[in-house]
Amino acid sequence: MESRVQDAVMLFESGFNCAQSVFAAYADLFGMDRETALKLACPMGAGVGRMREVCGTVSAMAMLSGLKMGNTDPSDEEAKTRSYEIVRKMSDAFREKRGSIICRELLGMPASVTESARPSQRTAAYYATRPCSHIVAEAARIVEEMLLEDVNDQVK
Repeated sequence: MESRVQDAVMLFESGFNCAQSVFAAYADLFGMDRETALKLACPMGAGVGRMREVCGTVSAMAMLSGLKMGNTDPSDEEAKTRSYEIVRKMSDAFREKRGSIICRELLGMPASVTESARPSQRTAAYYATRPCSHIVAEAARIVEEMLLEDVNDQVK
């Protein structure tokens, strides 16, 4: 399978948020169209609704794992456990590379920062001063390493 890391970065640099960029780059592999993927992931951007909590790319990785192996039977505790395990594994890999899974920490913002829900305007200066393109690429690589190794078998 061809890498989609650049696709994720291009989505981000075209104006989509971090969660949308990672999620939409791979959702079609699990049967979801891009428009639905973009809508579903939108509120997860900027640390969930721009609250600067869990990074949107980490949320996107978790949602992708749900598309691949999420349970649909509430009594299937084994499936739930497998799902939680892969989310923890991906989050640990992300944390190891980036030092945190918390948006404000990744951006070097103090915990006391209160921002509006209005997204920052996407300009050349915005992209130049934020690590987000690199963070999107990192999360996309983790998706490819940990979720896509057997995606062709899973998505039939």
